[in-house]
Amino acid sequence: MYLYYAVLVVVLVLYYSVKIIRPVEKGVVETLGKFTKTAEAGIQFLIPFVQRIYKINITEQRVDIEPQSIITKDKLNAEVDGVVYYKVVDPKNAIYNVNHFASAVPSLAKTTLRAVIGKMTLTESNENRDKINTEVENILDKQTDPWGITVIRVELQRIEPPADVQSAMNNVVKAENEKIAALDIATAKETTADGDRRAEIKKAEGHAQAIRLSANAEADAIKAVNESAEKYFKGNAQLLKRLETVAVALKNNSKIVVPANSDLVNVIGDMAGGVLPIVRRDPG
Repeated sequence: MYLYYAVLVVVLVLYYSVKIIRPVEKGVVETLGKFTKTAEAGIQFLIPFVQRIYKINITEQRVDIEPQSIITKDKLNAEVDGVVYYKVVDPKNAIYNVNHFASAVPSLAKTTLRAVIGKMTLTESNENRDKINTEVENILDKQTDPWGITVIRVELQRIEPPADVQSAMNNVVKAENEKIAALDIATAKETTADGDRRAEIKKAEGHAQAIRLSANAEADAIKAVNESAEKYFKGNAQLLKRLETVAVALKNNSKIVVPANSDLVNVIGDMAGGVLPIVRRDPG
């Protein structure tokens, strides 16, 4: 019977005197309710019923910032939530400087987030998420420093406006997209019209060039005729005039009556005033 009680006492002494601290933890040891030391990972021996140890997780921890309705600078209610990542770097301060740090951190993050977003409009909040994350992180890190806690990062998850505001924003975005599409179509049409106009200009320039070349050719022909007339018909302007008249008549498809038993060549010669005195030769 005494042996049974002796074994029970030994088991209880070992249970209260031997503690194991894991590598992801640190321990805070108290002796009769007073801080004694910070225990590192490994086996720790305590005085039973005199000393007590509190284990603190020192790894990075994630806590949610509960969804809350925040009034923005432009008087709109936005539904906002997020997450905070932090770790304990001083277990002693985490126990003695704040009551239950695990709930104090998300509560402080919630109020800080409300203060930061409340200074912005809804549009600014959505456009400056990184800025909000950084600002909230800096404020939390400074305020939790006395608690032996360092804030690693803060991330916003949602910034949602009321349903009617969201619908209006969607309509604005849709209108902007339609405006951009209309501008693109107008630009395409303008480009096409400009291409057609340039083609017409090129066509007109080609036609004008053809006219100029034709005019130059006619001018050269006239010049050649004048030079020939000056050379071969000098002093006989009347004869030249008759030749020109015959040329115009033939060019304009004028009808010429040819008498019977006459040659066309001699008729044309007669029209020209006998310039072409061609004698008809009988066959044989």
